Amino acid sequence: MNSVQPVEIKLRSRSRLLEVAFEDGQRFELPFEYLRVYSPSAEVKGHGPGQEVLQFGKEDVRIKSVEPVGQYAVRLVFDDGHDTGLFTWKYLYELGVEQAEKWRDYLQRLEGYGYIRKPAAPGS
Repeated sequence: MNSVQPVEIKLRSRSRLLEVAFEDGQRFELPFEYLRVYSPSAEVKGHGPGQEVLQFGKEDVRIKSVEPVGQYAVRLVFDDGHDTGLFTWKYLYELGVEQAEKWRDYLQRLEGYGYIRKPAAPGS
């Protein structure tokens, strides 16, 4: 998993998905909200284990741009002003492989706080 490189990255604004295809044939459709709440930034991950910050109200977040960072990552610029996480190829691959489990965990954590996700606004 360490050396898997993406061969294609597509920003699908209308469906709010980042589509990433890797050289091993894996292709993932990663929702913008999912990417925002699992950003590798210190704002989300904290500065060590157990310091993660649960993100609320990101149902309608959009990605404004995908900026390459060297040959190893991209910076996703979200419309809520968040742009500090560098998504390495390894981390994007991990997010794709573990998407169902991570999404379920996120929804359970929101529920634990009594937060009810609102449906995404149509056409937003």
